[in-house]
Amino acid sequence: MKTFDIKTKINFGESALDRLETLESNKILVVADPFVIKSGLIDHVTSRLERAEKKYDIFSDVVPDPPITKISVGVKALVESGADTIVTIGGGSAIDSAKAMREVVAKMPGHEAHIRLIAIPTTSGTGSEVTAFSVVSDPEHGTKIPLVDDSILPDEAILDVDLVKTVPPGITADTGMDVLTHAIEAYVSTENDEFSAALAEKAVEIVGSFLLRSYLDNNDTHARRKMMNASCLAGIAFNHASLGLNHGMAHQLGAKFHIPHGRANAMLLPLVIQFNSDINKHSKSKAEYPNQVRKYATLARLLGLQNFNTITTVRALVNWVEFMMKEMDMPLCVSTMNVCSREEYFAAIPEMAEAAMEDSCTATNPRTPTKEDIMKIYIDLW
Repeated sequence: MKTFDIKTKINFGESALDRLETLESNKILVVADPFVIKSGLIDHVTSRLERAEKKYDIFSDVVPDPPITKISVGVKALVESGADTIVTIGGGSAIDSAKAMREVVAKMPGHEAHIRLIAIPTTSGTGSEVTAFSVVSDPEHGTKIPLVDDSILPDEAILDVDLVKTVPPGITADTGMDVLTHAIEAYVSTENDEFSAALAEKAVEIVGSFLLRSYLDNNDTHARRKMMNASCLAGIAFNHASLGLNHGMAHQLGAKFHIPHGRANAMLLPLVIQFNSDINKHSKSKAEYPNQVRKYATLARLLGLQNFNTITTVRALVNWVEFMMKEMDMPLCVSTMNVCSREEYFAAIPEMAEAAMEDSCTATNPRTPTKEDIMKIYIDLW
């Protein structure tokens, strides 16, 4: 038997942030990254808490790819604050930090009382506000550690377009392609079903219509609101169905070379679609194809890419992904990013491939890769 539920209450639409004024809480810990503080986005939260006369502290010692050491500092701040509610505002790093902090405290003796978690994303990409995943890094070993448990799920999410109006184009591109990758991987995952598929399809459809608009114009509020919704829909989809090899490999690129997660996913996506479908420019038609090929073709048609046959339709999907990346000035390969030398990159490939094999996301990939398969994709990515 399988079940499907959405445990996170989602507040969205006009004035969604006003939900903060009705929180039933004695003490709140606001978890935010430094950019949220510096940019003044934090005022969207604190002004409402102050209007409602809520007591709060702020914890802002948050960094990208939150390391275990920073989580420990956050745990100490949470315990000392005595907060019964966490309100976290920021990108995936802030939300993941808050999730991990609450999870650790919940397992400490004497802290059995449930701490509510309200997640407010300031980017449209991770879907972290509705997922039971939190990714922390271990810099000492150069790895990322995914925490996966339903107890990590935020109690509520608040989607307010006012928070994403100032996101710069480069981050809009990275996070938007992250949404697309989440939706596609959830759609072809071995754990996919009709419920997650419906959410993934809608997310892909929205990305196809509104990502480029959102990238080109910060003031296109309609497009930005749509991308927030797409991110949330894709998050619910992959929280239920999990992900695949794309994320398993992207985690290693982030851990080793600090390539932004959405960008790593985007660069890998064309190569992983080709691997999973076993379709490339040399392919010839077959009488039957694996189930994931049919699904890729369905997504291509959702994007208006109906083509001559199955092979050309899947290839059109790959070409569309690359077209979107070029339109948004995103790198298509590692060699153009100046994050490492060729020697450093190729020396890291065997270890990255091994780690990708063991990554929990890879387990639900529709085609089982060997270490050699993954190494070849990394080589082609250079």
